[in-house]
Amino acid sequence: VAARVPPGTALLALAGPGNNGGDALEAATLLRAMGHDVRVLLPSGARNLPADAARAHAGWLAAGGQTWSALESGFTPGLVIDGLFGIGLNRPLGADWQALADQANAWSVPVLALDVPSGIDADTGAALGRPVRARWTLCFIARARGLAQGAGADAAGEIHLDTLGVTLPPAGGG
Repeated sequence: VAARVPPGTALLALAGPGNNGGDALEAATLLRAMGHDVRVLLPSGARNLPADAARAHAGWLAAGGQTWSALESGFTPGLVIDGLFGIGLNRPLGADWQALADQANAWSVPVLALDVPSGIDADTGAALGRPVRARWTLCFIARARGLAQGAGADAAGEIHLDTLGVTLPPAGGG
């Protein structure tokens, strides 16, 4: 993100209720430390986040970040980080989550999806609603199978992989 947007661009991290939201919070904290203008939307609130995501939220707040529970009227970001839902999504987006995905698409700004675009089944590539349309998708550890097929291939944009230093065994065992 830092290499793709000019300084001063308003960035919006959409943080969902799970560890994908924690990834968005980590990205927001790092980008803020680099001097970027980052906002975080955490519509589900921080009270029921899993432990890793709760630590990421605490780090965001400790770095001086603020968290929105709803979009501010008239705000339009220059780039969106999609951390609403990742590889664990297995049901259609609920109405409020779908509205956020629709808004991200309506802005017509670049989107970086974390793991998979929200609204995509990571295994099958099926659309679970109207998915976020990403310009780039950053996969962690391994590329999700669903990004190569169906709606996943259409929504993912350019795919990048960060193994996070994890080495996986060869396919087929070993």
